[in-house]
Amino acid sequence: MMTSFFDQFASPSFLGIPLIAVAIALPWVLFPTPSSRWLNNRLITLQTWFINRFTNQLLLPLNPGGHKWALLFASLMVFLITINMLGLLPYTFTPTTQLSLNMGLAVPLWLATVIIGMRNQPTVALGHLLPEGTPVPLIPVLIIIETISLFIRPLALGVRLTANLTAGHLLIQLIATAVFVLLPMMPTVAILTAAVLFLLTLLEVAVAMIQAYVFVLLLSLYLQENV
Repeated sequence: MMTSFFDQFASPSFLGIPLIAVAIALPWVLFPTPSSRWLNNRLITLQTWFINRFTNQLLLPLNPGGHKWALLFASLMVFLITINMLGLLPYTFTPTTQLSLNMGLAVPLWLATVIIGMRNQPTVALGHLLPEGTPVPLIPVLIIIETISLFIRPLALGVRLTANLTAGHLLIQLIATAVFVLLPMMPTVAILTAAVLFLLTLLEVAVAMIQAYVFVLLLSLYLQENV
């Protein structure tokens, strides 16, 4: 029984061919495309308003040099939210529960922010490794600690997204299984458990959106240190 709970995180395959690429590409088909009319429909208007508000809030602390990342951040945010939300539907696969995918997104983007900082302002970028006013005996230790914390950042990005989504999916499946088991024996307890399951599902919808926002927000903070 315990192994079956983790089967939902296995990448689906058809005739031995992994379908994770289809699961990643499918959300882009669902996005509405802008029309050539002067007035758009409500869905496109809502999508445009959301992207504009998100971009304004995210790029507010960044200087104009970091505004070049606006399109990348907005696209990544919408992409992650769509994948996370679709993964809450029954009989679906959530690609963001795979650590390999999340690390594949986190490592190149984090590395790009570090390279930009080293290229544009190497003194300031290296200065983050040693806080001002550090006692001389502590300088080697702090440099090692700050270097380790710098390289842990992409790992924290990927693990945070994977762990939150995986834990949520496991809780939903565990409570749903408990509802089906308790329904013939204790209907009242099963109904109360189903109410908890409904509330947990609403929480997971919020977590799916918040974790996508946190992923992009932390990337913007890393970029802010290097531009």
